[in-house]
Amino acid sequence: MTQLASLLKKLPRLGRSEKPDPQRIEEPRPIAPLKRRPRAPKADACAVVKPQDAKSPPCAADSPRRSAVKSAPCQAKLESACKSRQDFLSIPCPDPTLEDRTRDAHQNRALRLVRQEDWKTLSALIAEADAARTLTPGGMSVAELLAFGARADVVLAVEHALLHRSPPQDAPVLSGIEALEHVLEEHKDDYVIGCIVAQAHIDLAWSWRGIGWDVEIAPRNREAFDAHLARAEDIIASFKGRPEGSALMASASCILLRGKHFSTKIVADRYEALIDLNPQNTASLRALGSHMLPRWYGSYGALELEARRTAVRLKPHWGAGGYAWVMFDAICVDDEACARLDLEFFIEGLRDILNRRPDPHTANLLAAYCANTMGQAFSGNDSADHIRAQIAKCAEWIVREHLTELHPMIWAHAAQGFANNLRVASAQRFAAAGYDDALRIISGIFKREISEGKQIVFTDQGAVATAF
Repeated sequence: MTQLASLLKKLPRLGRSEKPDPQRIEEPRPIAPLKRRPRAPKADACAVVKPQDAKSPPCAADSPRRSAVKSAPCQAKLESACKSRQDFLSIPCPDPTLEDRTRDAHQNRALRLVRQEDWKTLSALIAEADAARTLTPGGMSVAELLAFGARADVVLAVEHALLHRSPPQDAPVLSGIEALEHVLEEHKDDYVIGCIVAQAHIDLAWSWRGIGWDVEIAPRNREAFDAHLARAEDIIASFKGRPEGSALMASASCILLRGKHFSTKIVADRYEALIDLNPQNTASLRALGSHMLPRWYGSYGALELEARRTAVRLKPHWGAGGYAWVMFDAICVDDEACARLDLEFFIEGLRDILNRRPDPHTANLLAAYCANTMGQAFSGNDSADHIRAQIAKCAEWIVREHLTELHPMIWAHAAQGFANNLRVASAQRFAAAGYDDALRIISGIFKREISEGKQIVFTDQGAVATAF
């Protein structure tokens, strides 16, 4: 607890009463459950798009989104031209999706157990999921979801308090993490609770730091960032790598890489250990690629080397998909990494991924990635733009051969490059934008069939074009 005391000294006036009264009994404040993910607005269970008159001017469906005022006359012409036309595109849009339901269920289950202070049950539940390497249908670690649900109240409260960088004096920026530290003190040998508290410190550290450049970080925020990370490192170090087969512990160890500078070999070795523990968890594969970039701990040569080494090790699980997963995010944010990409190997990897995990979540993820993330990322680097254009073309066969339903939030995040630090002013409008993007792109893919007067219906077996 020495490190926690040090943290409290650095931030003595935030989240703590200036004159604590030991006789005062504070009434517990009700805490709302985790918010459900926003859903795309729709009138029924299927997305419906109306055809345009070939002679009508370009509208919102064919051009970048504009304000409602500017697009209103064009939209009126479109509706007038389509009154006598039959719908030509129908695709199921479940609300919520199976992946969302599964993730929410695990997070809220952990949240309930924490609020009931049933740490014994929660720890056993997470340890069981960790040992079994349980994943959601879309490939997210259940142990990680439960661990996030367990710390959600603490982390979200601080994120809200720090939203405008100047938290009020009574903001709960320390009370929550203090409570978690007391729980850890009572369960010193429980690695699950240790991971929960360490990851809470890591989340709080980055909440304090924000996403700005180092020179933009206020001294107080920098001190809080360093103190939280130092405490997280001490917690993880206290378990001395035990249990050895825990993917949750290995994941926490990798997350801590973000706080310091490490050699390329150390970073690669830590991720290799994590990936080998749970090769079906794609989050660690994608994180490895990002951290192998020169801006973090690697180089372009190291990125290519680790992507190929990972592909070889994971061939029984992913085929060539291991290479594609490692490169997935790295080539989005770095033009040189994209220009150096082995395009044929990457596309082969996309096919192997969908052959091994043909679920709707993965199909939407890869289709949106190709069409929105890569298809819209033109940088002026001719080599990189050529590679991205070739990857964007993959959206056509992914949609035609694998898409069975629409997940708008994935498309919305794809348009923003899957940025983890993205702040959304209106989640509902954000989802609606992804919904519009997806329909525009999908209708463009089937423009030949549509021009021939055919109807496109997405079923469990894929898209079917039928004549009216």
